[in-house]
Amino acid sequence: MLEKLQFIENKYDELSIKISDPTVMADQKEWQKLCKEHAELEIVVGKYRAYKETVDTIESDKEMLQEENDKELKDMLQEEIKECEANKDKIEQELKISLIPKDPNDEKNVFVEIRAGAGGEEAALFASNLFRMYTRYSERQGWKVELMSSNETDIGGFKEVVFMIKGNGAFSKLKYESGVHRVQRVPDTESSGRIHTSTVTVAVLPEVDDVEVDINQNDLRIDVFRASGHGGQCVNTTDSAVRITHLPSGIVVSCQDEKSQLKNKEKAMKVLKARLFERAEAERSAQISEDRKSQVGTGDRSERIRTYNYPQGRVTDHRIGLTLYKLESFLDGDMNEVIDALTTTEQTEKMKIMGV
Repeated sequence: MLEKLQFIENKYDELSIKISDPTVMADQKEWQKLCKEHAELEIVVGKYRAYKETVDTIESDKEMLQEENDKELKDMLQEEIKECEANKDKIEQELKISLIPKDPNDEKNVFVEIRAGAGGEEAALFASNLFRMYTRYSERQGWKVELMSSNETDIGGFKEVVFMIKGNGAFSKLKYESGVHRVQRVPDTESSGRIHTSTVTVAVLPEVDDVEVDINQNDLRIDVFRASGHGGQCVNTTDSAVRITHLPSGIVVSCQDEKSQLKNKEKAMKVLKARLFERAEAERSAQISEDRKSQVGTGDRSERIRTYNYPQGRVTDHRIGLTLYKLESFLDGDMNEVIDALTTTEQTEKMKIMGV
C-alpha cells in the first residue's frame, strides 16, 4: 500500500510542476485535464503526508521516551504516542479506502424506475410509497427530482413510475437500491386483518452522455399518441405522448408527462440511453467475476434486497443482514444508516480483493 501511495505522491509532484509551466498552460484543454487529475490526487496525497508525519512523530517520541528520566515528561510522551497511534490507524483506514478504484458513474445523476410486481393494487400502492421515499431522501440531500413518466392506478398507486434525480453523487448513494423490495402489511381493503406480501422492483440507472452511448437513428421506431391518465387539461387532447422502440434490443420507452411532444421525446431518449448503457455495463461486469463478487447486490433486479414489515415497524436489508425498527422514518427518506452500511460493506469486500 505504501508503495502505491508513494507513486501517487510522485505523480502529484510531477503534475504540480507541469500545471505551473507556461508552455503547458498555453494549451488550455491539456492544462485543464492535468489540473483535474492534480485535484483528484490532492486529497489522497494530503492524507498520505499526514500519515508520514504521524509515523515520524511516533518514532521520535519513542526515542525520546527511552532517553527521558523525568516521570512527568515520560507520561506526556506516552500520552502523545497513544493519540498518534490512534490517529495513524484512522488515517491508514482512510488511505485504504482512497485506493479503491472509483466507480466512474458515482457522481452522475440517476434514473429510477419503480414497477409494481406481485400483489396487484397493494403492490402499486407500495410503489407509490417508494416513490415518495426516494423523493423525500432526495430533498434531504438537496437533490432535484424530475418525473419522466408514470402509469397511475385509480386509487393513487403506480403500476410504473420513472423519474430522474439530479444531484452530486446521486448514483453513488442510490445504486444499491436496484432489486426487489418486499412489503408485508394489512391492506386497507382487507377486512379480516390478514397480512399480505407484495413486491415492487426498482432499477437505478446512471445518466449517460451522448459520447457514452451511440444510437443509430435507423434503429429507432418513434410513435406519437394521445396521453391518458392524470395529466391536466392539454395533455389528454393532443398527440404529445411519445413511445420509442429500440429495434435491436427490443427496449421500449414511453413518456407522456409533458405537454410538448418534443420534451417528451427528449426525456424518452435520455431514459433509453440509460437503459442501453446499463445493459452494456451488465454484460461487461458479468465477464469480470471478481468484480461481481465485490458488489453488494447492485444492479440485479431479480434479487430480493429488502423487506418492509409494517406490523413490526421494521425494515430489513437482506444483503447485509441489517434490521432497523424505524420503518416510518425510513419511508420518510431517513435512509442514510442503511446506505452507509452498504457502502462500508462493499468497500471492505473490495479491499479484501485488492489485498490492502
